[in-house]
Amino acid sequence: MKKNSTKLAVFLGIICAVFTAGASWHAVVFNDSRFITPMKFSEYSFRMRDLPMIISGALLLLYILYILVLLARSIKTGKEGKASARMTRGVDPRLGFLGFLGFLGFLGFWTYRADKTVFPFIFFIFFGFFGIFYEGRLSNTLMDERYRENKLRANYSANKAAMSVIFLATVLLGQGKLMGNLEYTFIAYIITVALAIALDLFLGEFLLYRYDCGELPEESEE
Repeated sequence: MKKNSTKLAVFLGIICAVFTAGASWHAVVFNDSRFITPMKFSEYSFRMRDLPMIISGALLLLYILYILVLLARSIKTGKEGKASARMTRGVDPRLGFLGFLGFLGFLGFWTYRADKTVFPFIFFIFFGFFGIFYEGRLSNTLMDERYRENKLRANYSANKAAMSVIFLATVLLGQGKLMGNLEYTFIAYIITVALAIALDLFLGEFLLYRYDCGELPEESEE
């Protein structure tokens, strides 16, 4: 993101914040706190005093869209820069220890029994971070044609394996209730999808390392 765009984003953000604060103050003091306190929009009737809050809401929405556009451009520029780079990024292999956060997913079995909370099962995705061990070993590697081909092969194999797991889970769990309980079916599907994503993340880096080091045979072409 360019400096001019960043300055403009900050300036517009300040304007939106000031206008929103002023509109909120106006609503509290002069308009019975409409749009501030919960209200039923099905019974809403327009008032002229609502205009400041409506305008501030529209400006805030436009500002959010503007930020998203800037982020999209920044990501695109970053990808183009990365594609044109000659060396892989430097990564500390010790970041792979983040994969141990995946064990937090087992907390889901306790939270589900306690208050029916299933969110911790999402932590199984972190198992995929073990792949950073292998990404770190390839830090500052020359991205020649061979490396790019190996990366495509590794990503294809990893994506294929993950999608196969998700497909099988969808077909099998979609047949009916697991152990006669729809909630168990939902939990099993969440766990399977989370582990499939983790598999995709890990396998992509693992296979790339093996291919690049020549420890796995080339796929035969028919």
